[in-house]
Amino acid sequence: MPLPDAPGLGFKAEHFADIVSSRPALGFWEVHAENYMGEGGRPHAQLAALRDDCAMSIHGVGLSIGGPGRLDAAHLARLRRLCDRYEPDSFSEHLAWSSHEGTFLNDLLPLPYTEETLGIVCDHVDEVQAALGRRMLLENPSTYVLFAQSTIPETEFLAEVARRTSCGLLLDVNNVFVSATNHRTDPHAYLDAFPLHAVGEIHLGGFFEEALPSGPLLIDAHGTPVADPVWDLFAFILERTGPRPTLIEWDNDVPSFATLLREAERARAALDRARGGLLAFAS
Repeated sequence: MPLPDAPGLGFKAEHFADIVSSRPALGFWEVHAENYMGEGGRPHAQLAALRDDCAMSIHGVGLSIGGPGRLDAAHLARLRRLCDRYEPDSFSEHLAWSSHEGTFLNDLLPLPYTEETLGIVCDHVDEVQAALGRRMLLENPSTYVLFAQSTIPETEFLAEVARRTSCGLLLDVNNVFVSATNHRTDPHAYLDAFPLHAVGEIHLGGFFEEALPSGPLLIDAHGTPVADPVWDLFAFILERTGPRPTLIEWDNDVPSFATLLREAERARAALDRARGGLLAFAS
């Protein structure tokens, strides 16, 4: 089953008691795969309790799908066991690389968009989907540099990956705004060119701004509320797609559960407006 067209939150263990006592009316929970690759203990007990009541999205950060080397077979096997255990409604990963020749880097690094890297990414997506026995979503990155070698626009690159592999896409709206601001481009033009038909999930998050002589540099930091320009882009997207499963990402400087719920309710209001707009158009 796909995720519901409703707001979701990333699960944080420190909020488990609040979740159990309040039973919030959320569409789904999302967890990072690499945090649950052990075999048991409290993390899995909590996750199993959540899974009994709600849809689940598993979000990977360690496959290094954009890397030139082979995927880590042991990591992929652990991921398969995790997905078999919880049968998530969605699995997603990043258009990025994070390891090289056995060295794992604590970052999601960009790649040049060329015919060569397109072939590598498509092969890796095919391998992941075959290994997991499920369709995956691929997330657009936040970027801070551009490659002179790139010959394919990012939106075309993502569209072609989706076409060749039949994967879906995860549209991170904060990443769109961050990248567009850093590269002095128009985020609306990017979204107009984005293959929105393939979007299976939307992410909303916060950024950190650093003032530089050349202009602001935005960092996809996941440690603050969603900024107003990102909410505006979210509404722009929903006018074209209608409601989609929407996650509030807040992974650093994690606030109270009540604060996260307020962000989720703001997303719900936008989804409801989009749903109402579609009904009005249809009638």
